[in-house]
Amino acid sequence: MILTLDLDSDRPLFLQVGDAIKQSLLRGEIGPGDPLPAGRELAASLDVSLETVQRAYRQLAEHGIATSRVGRGTRIASDVDTTSFSIEAEVRQLIDQARSVGIEKKQLLQIVGDAF
Repeated sequence: MILTLDLDSDRPLFLQVGDAIKQSLLRGEIGPGDPLPAGRELAASLDVSLETVQRAYRQLAEHGIATSRVGRGTRIASDVDTTSFSIEAEVRQLIDQARSVGIEKKQLLQIVGDAF
């Protein structure tokens, strides 16, 4: 599993780590029950703090994407549902596209509301 972060992004690193793991799951690089790298190992490979990785793992666990056990590490949940974060990824792309052409949040929400 290869993860990349955008250090120039305004998006916090821990969210980027979580997003990158979700993308790996969507691409089939990892699957339900698969172990995630040890926090220290992933932090070193991404050149971020251990706290950043731990925070990402906690958030994944809070959303039912991962499970953590002391001494056993963190794994992708065996019953993970990728539908919600697949849609989230598409929404993020839409937001990025809107920003790139100067559409403000209020205008984008209106467009989405009208389309929905």
